[in-house]
Amino acid sequence: MRVVSGVCKGRPLKAVPGNTTRPTTDKVKEALFNMIGPYFDGGTGLDLFAGSGGLGIEGLSRGLEKVIFVDRESKAIHVIQENLKACKFEEKTEVYRNDADRAVKALIKRGITFDYIFLDPPYKKQQLVSLMEKMDQQELVKENGIIVCEHSFDVELPQTVGRFNQIKHEKYGIIAVTIYSNSSNK
Repeated sequence: MRVVSGVCKGRPLKAVPGNTTRPTTDKVKEALFNMIGPYFDGGTGLDLFAGSGGLGIEGLSRGLEKVIFVDRESKAIHVIQENLKACKFEEKTEVYRNDADRAVKALIKRGITFDYIFLDPPYKKQQLVSLMEKMDQQELVKENGIIVCEHSFDVELPQTVGRFNQIKHEKYGIIAVTIYSNSSNK
């Protein structure tokens, strides 16, 4: 596992020990960022089921100016912090140990909005649609912002969730990536 492109291209990333997290493969990461970027001129991101932090770190390496990382596992938080330090991204990040629902509520209270949100929850506990509904209702995603959902290939996500319209859907073996854009005309 490594940073695929940008200022930290080629830098190896540590994985979370054990088998409770499943890192996004470099191939899927590269394809995903080619769909939404591939590079950014600033912007904010949220890596909500961060695991090792690979998606958010890739976003930072490709030009995002700030990313908030959230995971509920303490082992994951430790690995995220190590990976951020190795990439020298500590100043551009916030890292929280929390579950997704509580983290979203806390972010809403702070009034933060995002250009890019990365959702890669455990495949057995899919909650993508309900999370996106909350994000829509609370306007957590900026106009024209992007939500990237990584999920099992056999999960069919709806074409629209609130203001979020599906703009891309690709399958990579047992993994699928579905991308939504926030077109704010409700």
